Amino acid sequence: MDAEVVDLLIIGAGMAGLTAGARAVRSGLSVVLVDTSTDVGGSARFAGYAWTAPSHDIMDRHNPGGDLTLKRALVDRFDEGVSWIRSTGVEVKDAQRILSFGRGHQFDTGHYLDTCRRLILDGGGRLLLATHTEHLLTEHGAVVGALLRSADGTHRTVGARATLLATGGFQGDLALRTEHVHPHADRMELRSNPDSRGGGYRLATGVGAATGHADAGFYGHLIPSRTPFTDPVDFVDLSLYYSEHALLFNLRNERFVDETLGDHLTSMALLEQPESRGLLIADARVFRDWIVGSYVEGAVAVDKFALANKRGGRVGLAEDLDELAFLPEEWGYRGEAIRDGVRRFNERASAGLATAPGRELDPLPLDEPPYYVIETAPAITFPFHGVRIDDQARVLAKNGEPLTGLLAAGSDTGGLWHRAYAGGIASALVFGLTAADTAAAQARHP
Repeated sequence: MDAEVVDLLIIGAGMAGLTAGARAVRSGLSVVLVDTSTDVGGSARFAGYAWTAPSHDIMDRHNPGGDLTLKRALVDRFDEGVSWIRSTGVEVKDAQRILSFGRGHQFDTGHYLDTCRRLILDGGGRLLLATHTEHLLTEHGAVVGALLRSADGTHRTVGARATLLATGGFQGDLALRTEHVHPHADRMELRSNPDSRGGGYRLATGVGAATGHADAGFYGHLIPSRTPFTDPVDFVDLSLYYSEHALLFNLRNERFVDETLGDHLTSMALLEQPESRGLLIADARVFRDWIVGSYVEGAVAVDKFALANKRGGRVGLAEDLDELAFLPEEWGYRGEAIRDGVRRFNERASAGLATAPGRELDPLPLDEPPYYVIETAPAITFPFHGVRIDDQARVLAKNGEPLTGLLAAGSDTGGLWHRAYAGGIASALVFGLTAADTAAAQARHP
């Protein structure tokens, strides 16, 4: 092949791609990093934490359907990933609890991403922004590089001993979301980098890569309905993390999920409900302890109820339980049924009786007025369906064997999560490092 040849070609300059690139140049590899955007970082700039399950038992309990080898690798290599971040000079806070079961660390993700870019460039790597990957190049069944197109239409061929796909998933492509996430994926706001449009997924499947289950679900959060994002800051500020302590009713005026298991799981459940919208109800205790508080230690506290109201969301304040009966008719709920549903829940919770659905983590009644009401809808951050890899970040063919020369990491991959979630930044970090190490091993022993 008549082209420049590097040790590692990375397609995608987000968390996984930048991590892999920085690790690779430190290992002495030649690197070219390509991204369709005009800047690096992707959705990871808005994260702020790397976290996952602290043990195999906890990972299996919360993500039973995920690929066993990938789950094991994530848990076992997470601490080394945190050590890697510190080795770049970026400050990482001490471990803390995340959600009800996770363990993780706060750090400045923007600083980390920019540090990785500097490490790549200082180490002799090249960064090609506003550059589209037309297709992967193959020889004798092996991936040996890619054909690239710059913004001015110029084409170039880059050969590579290893090529890493790290384009961030396909959440920005409605057709792929509808096919592989849900037929009603168009109902969801995009809580993510819009440039992640399935580039890595299409490149991989174009050379015969296997993909995960179509019903794997997605990672996202509940946000106020009818309230589009206007800025990436909204990805956090408008996410209704406190929903784990509230009650959620669908348009049939029924609870349909254990809200306490996690806002990210409730989002998947709400997408399945009529019109994919529901009424979230909190009392004064939840408002005081959760709505205006930090969802994890160190996070900026935002009054999400006030913000939803300011942004034109459907919100209401009921001074007592009976006032819930006077919900606006145009919202589509029966106020009396909602009121009675909250009352029944409170009666059973106060008596220590089981509720249906259950309340595993916060069984307390919502009996302290006033009541805070927000209509909510799911928003997607990235899909769980994606390209299958092994625990060395090698892309797998449909026969289960690795596709020679092709790696993948981050949200382009599938199999790790199955209608469950325990840390996307952690996955991108761990498998980005793994991909670089695999590329280094291949460079040493071609």
